[in-house]
Amino acid sequence: MSRMKRSCRQIFARGINWFLALLSIVLVLTACSPPLGTFVDDLGRPVTIEGIPQRIISLAPSNTEILFALGLGEKVVGVTDYCDFPPEALDKEKIGGYDTPVIEKIVALNPDLILAAHGIPIDVINTLEGLGLTLFGIKSTDLDDLLNDIRTVGKITGKEEEANALTSEMEGRIAAVTDATLELEERPRVSYIVWHDPLWTAGSGTFIHELIEKAGGVNICQDITGYATISIEEVVARNPEVIIASELSYEWARNETLLENTEARQNNRIYQGDDDLVQRPGPRLVTGLEWFAHFIHPEIFEEPED
Repeated sequence: MSRMKRSCRQIFARGINWFLALLSIVLVLTACSPPLGTFVDDLGRPVTIEGIPQRIISLAPSNTEILFALGLGEKVVGVTDYCDFPPEALDKEKIGGYDTPVIEKIVALNPDLILAAHGIPIDVINTLEGLGLTLFGIKSTDLDDLLNDIRTVGKITGKEEEANALTSEMEGRIAAVTDATLELEERPRVSYIVWHDPLWTAGSGTFIHELIEKAGGVNICQDITGYATISIEEVVARNPEVIIASELSYEWARNETLLENTEARQNNRIYQGDDDLVQRPGPRLVTGLEWFAHFIHPEIFEEPED
C-alpha cells in the first residue's frame, strides 16, 4: 500500500512538473507573440498588422532614424537614397528617392511592413496597397505628435518597451529646456533662414517655429503659416536679434549687406543650424531644440553634447 502511495505521489509530482514546464512555455510564447491588431495611421487609414514585422522598408529619413533608435536596424531591409543616419543606414538597400521610390525594388525586398511618411505621393501608396503590401503612415506635426508616433511605431513592431524608454528620455530633455525658459522675460526675436535664393523662412505650424518658442525665443515670422518666401526687406524691418541659418545659407547670412542693420549682424549672433536636426521629425529633433536653446540663450544653455 505504501509503495502504491509513493508511486501515486511520484506520478502526481511528475504531472505537476510537466504542467509547470508547459505553463512556462506558454507564458514565453505569449510574451513573444506578435501583437495582432488594427491601427489607424496618421493618414487616416486602418492598417492591420498581422504579426511582428521582420522585413521593414522605410520611406523617409526620419522613419529610418526612429527604427534604428528602437533597435530595429537588423530588420530594416530598405531605405531611401536620403537615409544617412545612423551610419549603418548607408549600408541598407536603396529603394529610390523620398517621393520617387521605385516600386519594383520595394516589391523585390518582400517587406512585411512599409513605414511611410507625410509627402509620399498618394499614387505610390495606392500602388503598394494594391500589391497587398502592409503600409503604415506617420505624420508628425509637433513634438508631442512625434512622441506619440514613436510609441505607435513601437507598438506595431514589438518594441513598445523600447519606445516608451526612448520617449521618456526625450521628454526629460525637452522639459530641461522648457523648464528653464518658461518664465523668461527676455525672449530674443529670432529669424530662421531655410534658403536664401529666394529667401525662405519657417512660420507657425513648423517644427522650427516650435523649437524657437520652446527654446525661449520669438519667431519673427510667427504670423506666417508653414514654410514660405519672404523679402529680405521684411526680415530687416522685423529686425531679428538672432539669425539661425541652414547649412547652405549660413555664409550668405553672414555676408549679405542688406542684413547689416539687423541686431543679429551687429551683435555677431548669426548661427549655423543643422538641417537634419531641425527638419527631420525623428529622435534627434530634441538635439535640435537643445542647439536652438544654446543659440538663443547661451547665458543659460551650454553647447549640447554630440
